[in-house]
Amino acid sequence: MPISRRALLSSLPAGALLAAASPGEARALTTAAGGGAAGDAAAGDPAAVLASTVALLAGTAESNARPEAAKKLAAVEATARGRIAALDAAGTGELFHGLPLGTSDTALTKSFQYLCEIALATRLPGPAGTGLRGDTAVQHRVIDGLARLYDDYYGDQSKGYYGNWYNWEIGISAQVSRTLVLLERQLAGYRPGLTASCVAAMDGYLRHGKDGDVDLDSRFHTGANLADITTDRILQGAVLGDSARISKAVGDQLTVLATIDPYHLSHQVTDGFYADGSYLQHASVAYTGSYGRDLLSRIADTVAILDGSGYTDTGAVTGVARGWLAHSFAPVIFEGWMMEIVKGRGVSRTTSGYADTAAVVEAAVGLSASATGADATALKGYVRFLHEASPVAVDPASFASPLTVVRHADILADSSVPAADLAAGSVNAAFCAMDRTVHRRPGFAFALARSSSRVSAYEYMSGENLMPWFQGDGAHYLYLTGQDQSRFFGADHFTAVSPYRLAGVTAPVETRRTVPELYGTQWYDNPAAGFTSSSEAQNTYVYFPRTTALWSGGASLDGYGAAGLVQGQHADYAAKRAGELPGDFVAYRGAEATKSWFMLDEEIVVLVAGAGDRAGRAVSTTLDTRIADPDSDVTLTARRRDHRPFSPGGRPAPLEWLRYADDSANAAVGYVFLDGPSPTAGLETVTHSRRLVRAANPDTPVTKQVFSLVYEQPAGAPFLTAAHVLVPHATERALAAYRARREVTVLANTARVQAIEHRGLGLTAVNVFASGTHRAAGVSVEGPASVLVRRTRRGGGVTVALADPTTRRDRVEVVLRGRTLGAVTADDGVRVSRVPGGTRVVADTRQAYGRSLTATLR
Repeated sequence: MPISRRALLSSLPAGALLAAASPGEARALTTAAGGGAAGDAAAGDPAAVLASTVALLAGTAESNARPEAAKKLAAVEATARGRIAALDAAGTGELFHGLPLGTSDTALTKSFQYLCEIALATRLPGPAGTGLRGDTAVQHRVIDGLARLYDDYYGDQSKGYYGNWYNWEIGISAQVSRTLVLLERQLAGYRPGLTASCVAAMDGYLRHGKDGDVDLDSRFHTGANLADITTDRILQGAVLGDSARISKAVGDQLTVLATIDPYHLSHQVTDGFYADGSYLQHASVAYTGSYGRDLLSRIADTVAILDGSGYTDTGAVTGVARGWLAHSFAPVIFEGWMMEIVKGRGVSRTTSGYADTAAVVEAAVGLSASATGADATALKGYVRFLHEASPVAVDPASFASPLTVVRHADILADSSVPAADLAAGSVNAAFCAMDRTVHRRPGFAFALARSSSRVSAYEYMSGENLMPWFQGDGAHYLYLTGQDQSRFFGADHFTAVSPYRLAGVTAPVETRRTVPELYGTQWYDNPAAGFTSSSEAQNTYVYFPRTTALWSGGASLDGYGAAGLVQGQHADYAAKRAGELPGDFVAYRGAEATKSWFMLDEEIVVLVAGAGDRAGRAVSTTLDTRIADPDSDVTLTARRRDHRPFSPGGRPAPLEWLRYADDSANAAVGYVFLDGPSPTAGLETVTHSRRLVRAANPDTPVTKQVFSLVYEQPAGAPFLTAAHVLVPHATERALAAYRARREVTVLANTARVQAIEHRGLGLTAVNVFASGTHRAAGVSVEGPASVLVRRTRRGGGVTVALADPTTRRDRVEVVLRGRTLGAVTADDGVRVSRVPGGTRVVADTRQAYGRSLTATLR
């Protein structure tokens, strides 16, 4: 359930409130809470936090005695022994072999990480076989290594903070803080002053903070980043016995629980979870599957380490996190696979979507341990569902904590808890705040990525996602049930598929260069013009540009959905054209198109209008792209309109329908062509290195068969209009019958309005992109809007959904022609009235941020 800032503030400790609130809020909250910061600090127990953290990291004697924990414990020890070997083999200027120190912040961060991994192995309680447990000599070597890094490479603030800010404010601090916790007693006896020195250094490196602490007004201290920083500070408070530090950090962290209201921002922060389930990081990047996942993990950790400590009500925190799982995560996880549309630059990493989901599973397991009643049942049921639904089982040894390994085993063994998806049934999830839509039916899921002046077109950073240019221009991903999605999606998908021919994308036919190819570095380096590695200008124009488009969104009704996009130019091109960027800055002009996706039970109807290029370049619009293993039995069958034999190749063919089948994977997708030019169907085998999409990927070749279905427009061609249907799991007979039934009628397909009618469903769907009155099948819509109208055959009922995809209109108005109807139910802000010849429905969309408003009429 969304939690407002007001509700959040009422649940926080008074000390945290005083630190975070404005002066006026502070006075009111002090009275309401009945105390002050000193009282809150005194109520907490740092020793309890310390003990809970060690248990979370290393497990307990009871958990580690379980056979299910053996693989995890063996992995911890094996990692530690490998790090000790690297410690032994270190050369001049290294603490660990292969990590030269002094100029590389990455090498320094990894050195601290390796020390922490050794320290962890020495603290594993449990049975014999963990040979490093309690090894004082090894613990002293870790402490000596920590002291050396502090003395020579970290403690002097004037010599640090080179490279990536993240390593200095978050990455290093996470490793150091955990090491201090794990070896707290050993440090006190062996080097008693080192802990305080390290904590002081970590404070000093919070350079985007304020006075060595968190700054909630800093654009760097938001969302998942804020959760990471404050978790570190909670641990630092625990090792120092500083209850006030813990209380302040807890209060700062729990501000991330507040639902983001884009019209009433707190500290101007847009990073976090929204009422519609969206998650944004970096102000405008759709990021549920990476930063959102990390935030969920940190909150689950916080619940574990603070439970029973007296610093906060962990039950309330668990309730909020359960809401995130249901409304934000479950819709974007299909049979255990984290969808590409919410991973930002993470789509180029070789870790699979199943591995991404493992962290969500671990968080759900951890939260279930502190939940009660229905919340506990729902969390455990979701864990069981993911285990049963995923074709690739989660490896519990990948969990961070031995505790969750055994709790996971207990949940799977508990037959009294039924497996249940938190996003069960037929769902159309419109994540308006992050320009994403997910449409789920038994057998498939359709995921759509758009962009606008509110949401970034893509994310590139640090040599990751090198060719991202069109990932937010209407790219879609069609997941079929029962598949190992790692064969068809993930980094290998982006390695094999041309970035110009992602499914659903309209792009100019040209060759672009990556950021490193353009500038010789991983960013555009021009400090005089405001471009440094982490500057706002770099973010705005290089890392994650938005677009000039206002119209991106849609409406949802009874599990059906309409989505649309007016494809705009990216912010870097618009600024370059306006003369606002330096002469050597390279910006690429995109193509143009207006598109709608109407998502139904068995199909997705796609309308395209105004697709082309005013500059006269050749343009391609890709209907779909799929990949298969090189030895898979892939076949393409089709029926031509002229009844001639079909053969795939490099020439357009006038098709009624086409079927793609990968028999080795039991996968098929059909395409029915309602209107438009002849598409080109191609099937080729390609081989590319995974390093093509991410500089740090291994130089491993990927060979795939690539199927593409494309409308091709030569240079100077008129703008394109087309309509087609995607039919998951279609057979040839079903495609022929679909065409013959003619249940879907295209009512309009222009750059001003796109609309369809589905007779069998009684559904009329309309996207209006221009001002004025637009009519389609007895539905009149005034101005830009997305509208769904469904008429039931029995009882004469009508349901209506209205939305403002521009997010700028005060109201959306529709008139339903025919007999007069009255309101049975209506959302707040929806008014129904009689007009000559029909019924007017008006929805107040001011500050609805694209959300659908509905009414039932009779």
